[in-house]
Formats: sequence, structure tokens, C-alpha cells
Amino acid sequence: METNILPVNSGKLGKIILQRSDDELFGEWSIEYQEGKNLESLRRAANELVSTDTPVAFPTETVYGLGADATRSSAVRAIFAAKGRPADNPLIVHVWSIAQLRELLEGKNATRRESDPIPEIYKPLIRRFWPGPLTIILPVPKESVLAPEVTAGLSTFGARMPRSILALALINLAGVPLAAPSANASTRPSPTAAEHVKDDLEGRIHTIIDGGPCEVGVESTVVDGLSYPPSILRPGGVTVEQLRQCPGWENVVVGYKDAHEKGIKPRAPGMKYRHYSPKATVILYETGAKAPSLNSVFDQTSRRRSIGIIRTKMWPRALGLPVQEAEGVSIRHTNGDIQTPSTPRVVVEGFILEKGLSQSVDVWDINLGAETEAVARGLFSALRELDNRGVDIIHVEGIDDKVGDDIAAAVMNRLRKAAEVRV
Repeated sequence: METNILPVNSGKLGKIILQRSDDELFGEWSIEYQEGKNLESLRRAANELVSTDTPVAFPTETVYGLGADATRSSAVRAIFAAKGRPADNPLIVHVWSIAQLRELLEGKNATRRESDPIPEIYKPLIRRFWPGPLTIILPVPKESVLAPEVTAGLSTFGARMPRSILALALINLAGVPLAAPSANASTRPSPTAAEHVKDDLEGRIHTIIDGGPCEVGVESTVVDGLSYPPSILRPGGVTVEQLRQCPGWENVVVGYKDAHEKGIKPRAPGMKYRHYSPKATVILYETGAKAPSLNSVFDQTSRRRSIGIIRTKMWPRALGLPVQEAEGVSIRHTNGDIQTPSTPRVVVEGFILEKGLSQSVDVWDINLGAETEAVARGLFSALRELDNRGVDIIHVEGIDDKVGDDIAAAVMNRLRKAAEVRV
């Protein structure tokens, strides 16, 4: 199967107009499309989604997603096949409008409704955070239009409305809700650029829509308001403090830290299986842990020839090791004419660490910076870049996730799942 990349500049698709009213979650969405090659490419991808079973990769504000028609079992099964994803790992459904969400909640035999099928507990969140990086857990109706593979046998499903104009337009043009996990091979780091998708899924899908790099860099926050107290099942782009400012969510609790240890059936993606892992061994240093010393690096590289370093706030360049500078490479992910201030920029510096007279170790150093948002945007790119450099081991400087910042919590959640060793 040939895999093609379709560049699409979301700034040239047209504009989406949203009208809000006091008594409704949203008014009506409308899109004024701008004819041209960008819209033509997006229409081509939308047609592939409804006329074939092959999933399409597309960018959202969080990470790249691998989308398929959420109402057709054959299409949804193709997502699991392309990713190598376990069948008991549920998928998130992406919608383009509140009307589309209501149709999912009403089911096949919907009659004229007397009440809103959207649970009241979620309305403050929808008003504040949608469209955006927040997934809500909803009840599956008796006669659901969703393919059963989406829910993995659960009585609930996750839904969100992405903030990306490109993603919203794609769902609108397809005319169906899209089941869309991250567009990576299962267990690999999530993709934040089109080339990441190609690295993992080339030959498994036909189309990758390249809309440039992702703005947030980690997946959506997943919340469950159907239980009491409401809980966060996965940290992401919306923080616990932001949630607690919403009526009904003042007492929201964290429900993801020990779910894996209990061995329970996952209620949301990312709760059970190892995720976000590069090919190299990842050693995570929790905040406050000392950086690896020269002796420890030599011990860990006794049979290895190349190491990677991902720094954030405190570690010195190349860990302060006695290295010789080899090269510096600045890598900016872009699809040509799409360039924004939030474009992830990964700067990789190469060094040589002499180990005795007959052996040297290549050291690849990446500094993501001290800002949590910058770490989130660059993390998956950094892991993939070091993998591409062929490193054997990656030392990662963790960040403080105990200060009420769920972006930091999301970063550390992903790193703990990726790490084989924690210090």
C-alpha cells in the first residue's frame, strides 16, 4: 500500500463561524470554505473516509489522529489493524458539532426528545473547553449507531470536539463522527508531525494529511462525570484547577494513577498498556533526582555506543560531561508554507565522550527548555528524534507534576509509561 502525504494549510481552508446563545451550549456552526488546492485535498481525504475502510491520519491541536468512520465496524477494525492496537483499548469519538454529539447519544431509533441527552454535569465543561483538548465519558444508548469496536465492550464511550479547524472541517466534510486514536504504531510515542506518522504507518494507510505540527503536543484530558465524585481518567491539555472552577466539578479527583496497577479494564485510552515508548531504553529521573554522573553513564554504556539526553530545567548541557563537540542540528517540523510561533523546534547537539583509548560514546543532547508548555510540545518529537539517531539509552530529566499543573502531570504520565527505569 502506497502512503501519500497531503499538505493542507488550515489558514487557507476558509473560516468557521460560531454563534453562541445564553441558553444553548452552542449556536450553529457554519463554514465558509475557500476553494483551492487545500480544500480539494481535504475533500479527497473525507471521501476516502466514507468510501473505503482505510483510516486517514490528520492533525488535531493535541497530536495527529488516525481517523475512521465511527459507525462502521469494518472501518474501525482497520484502525486497530494499522496500529497493532489491543482490541480492549477503547477509542475516542471526534465530533464536529453539538448536534452530531446529540445524534450519537440518541441512537438509531431516536424519537422527538423531551430532554437533552447530554448529561447536565458536562455542560459547564462543554461551554468552557469545547472545542478543545477535553474528552468526556458518555453513556452508550441502547440502539447505538457506534460500531461496537469503538467502546471495546464498555457501556460508555469518550467524545471530544477538536479545536483544530482542519480536523473540524474534515469531520464536517465526511459527514460522520470519526473514531481517532493517536496515529502511531501501538506503544510508540504519539505523533506531533506528519513525518512521525509516516515513520510508523507507512505502507499501512493511504493518506496522511500534513497540517503542520501540533499546538499542544500531548493528548486530551479525559474526564468521567457519570460517577461521583467526577474523576480525571487521563491528564492532558485541560488542568485539574481549570476543571474545579466549573460548577459540579469542584471536587473532581484524579483517577488514573493506580488504574494500571489494579489491572482493571481500561475506561479510557492510555490507562492499561505501555505507551509512548521509543525503541531505546528510557531512564526517567523524577524531579529532584541527581543527573547521571560520568561513572553511571560509563556503567550504562558498557555495551552501548550511543546515548540520548533530554533536558528541561536543571541539567547542564551534555550533563556537564567531558565531551567534545561533534555537531549541532536544528530541526523544525513544518510542511512548507505552514509556520507558526508554536511550531515545535527540536535542537539536537552531538558530542563525543571518550571512554578509554579504544572506545567512544556518541552523546545526543536535546534541551526542551524550562517552560512546561514547551516541554509538552517537544517531548514526543525529542523521543522520536533520538530514536532516529539510533541511541541505545535515553536519559530524561523529569519536571515537577505536584504543583497543580495538569500539563506537567500529562508530561510525566507519558514519561512514566515510556520509562523502563525510574530514578
